[in-house]
Amino acid sequence: MAKRDLLSFSDLTRPDVDRLFQTAARLKADLRAGRAHHELDQRTLALIFHKPSLRTRLSFEVAMTQLGGSSIFITEREIGMGQRESVSDVARVLSGYVNGIMIRTFAHELAVDLAKHATVPVINGLTDWLHPCQILADLFTMKEHGKDLDEAVVTYIGDGNNVANSWIEAARLFGLEIRVACPEGYDPDPRLKAQVERSGPGRVRIVRSVAEAAQGADVLYTDVWASMGQEAEREKRLPIFRSFQINRSIVKMANPGALVMHCLPAHRGEEITEDVLEGPQSVVFPQAENRMHLQKAVLYDLLVAGALARGAKGKVAGRVKPKKRIAAKAGTRRTAARSRRGR
Repeated sequence: MAKRDLLSFSDLTRPDVDRLFQTAARLKADLRAGRAHHELDQRTLALIFHKPSLRTRLSFEVAMTQLGGSSIFITEREIGMGQRESVSDVARVLSGYVNGIMIRTFAHELAVDLAKHATVPVINGLTDWLHPCQILADLFTMKEHGKDLDEAVVTYIGDGNNVANSWIEAARLFGLEIRVACPEGYDPDPRLKAQVERSGPGRVRIVRSVAEAAQGADVLYTDVWASMGQEAEREKRLPIFRSFQINRSIVKMANPGALVMHCLPAHRGEEITEDVLEGPQSVVFPQAENRMHLQKAVLYDLLVAGALARGAKGKVAGRVKPKKRIAAKAGTRRTAARSRRGR
């Protein structure tokens, strides 16, 4: 049984994601009830960060701790991956020390190359092209709040960055309608849209009118207008994106009970107004918390169930209820397209 990675939605099937949601819900309920887990005892996750983070770092570190494992935070200063040492050498060395690797970086190809040479699972914590862990947690949040993931209309307003790309990828597995409202010249990756049109149950629309995109939406979603690595473009982007804002009038155009979501950090008064971010339809902070719960499910699936399926040596501690193990699926499909822009 080959090891599995999570670099994009193409590494997942619909049953995989349904299983992750079930595990996340169970682990979240157990945490609320005070039931401890030790499945990752004696297991370690390497966290490689080329971009700073609050939610990605803390959610993975706390997730490992709550499952009985540990994590090691590594920056570019420590390894100089691709410069001081080749990616393949780093991957092989880390594979001898740790049970899994999470990387948050710029070029998506770097994560793909790391996964190619590592013999332990590699998780994409964010690249300039995709942000799959974020959207998995967002889908889980939608499901928690009663949204049908095969019927919902998700309106993404703003830059067609890695978050928008991963929303489009999600439509390859779910019957979502993804509407991306963005200025001309800031579209998400057209290849992903074409892939959904060829094989996905969902559909994707690119529109220039925020009002058109918001009509009848079940989710209104946004992100910052200038992501990490785009700081020099900020002043240029502000007037271009000024009309691409979620505000009270846009919320009124969506379906009653529509959720307002933001992957954070937020620039209040720019891509979203303060009253909407803090309003009754906002689930922004439950959404942020769910990053941890979903990532616990991913870690459990890759580091526990995957190791068991491969016949890994060593005892997996703390499995009080073996019947709840998650069976691993063989094989992954990996997309190694070049990164365009993104966060």
